[in-house]
Amino acid sequence: MTAPPTAEQVGERLTVVRGEIADLGVDPHAVTIVAVTKALEVQVVVAAHDAGLIDIGENYAQELVAKAESPEVAERPDVRWHAIGRLQRNKVRLLAPYITLWQAVDRLALGTEIARRSAGARVLVQVNVSGEDQKGGCAPDEAAPLVEELRELGLSVEGLMGVASAGGGATAAAEFARLRGLVDTIGLPICSMGMSGDYREAVAEGATMLRLGTVLVGERPVR
Repeated sequence: MTAPPTAEQVGERLTVVRGEIADLGVDPHAVTIVAVTKALEVQVVVAAHDAGLIDIGENYAQELVAKAESPEVAERPDVRWHAIGRLQRNKVRLLAPYITLWQAVDRLALGTEIARRSAGARVLVQVNVSGEDQKGGCAPDEAAPLVEELRELGLSVEGLMGVASAGGGATAAAEFARLRGLVDTIGLPICSMGMSGDYREAVAEGATMLRLGTVLVGERPVR
């Protein structure tokens, strides 16, 4: 079993990522980096936090709650939890006390449950820019209407989130450009796009938030 990275190792990797962002002509401190720690032990959350990454993303509700309630994380109350995976409505009640930003709101029913459990919560609308069903998200032409419906529920809709087709390159860049265009058209501040394999393309197309796992905290075990 591979030992979890130390804060120093995560910090070194973060420096590399920020250097690459700067090389693209973007201020690295203008891009929020969410460290994705799904399927990794709580020590990885601690290492990421101690390296300066206080935004932590998790895909699975029970795993997020277990980490948030651990003594190690309780000693770090400035951790900001992001729910980044496809979410069932029955998990909202469990997560509501912990989430800073709900990143994958893709339908009104989910938003309704979030509003019921966490009035005024900060959310992003997930848009399916790849056309792949397994990626989740609403259709691009449904994004603006969903933003308005969520606002009517009292939610603070702050941006859009998307996952590009695997492989990066020109295909991912085009999908990211489409998401950025929607963000600009609707007039939202946050554009959450880009993961370890395609964050350079995402930054080049205007990402303001990245969700990075492997490149920062290492490979996760196969489930």
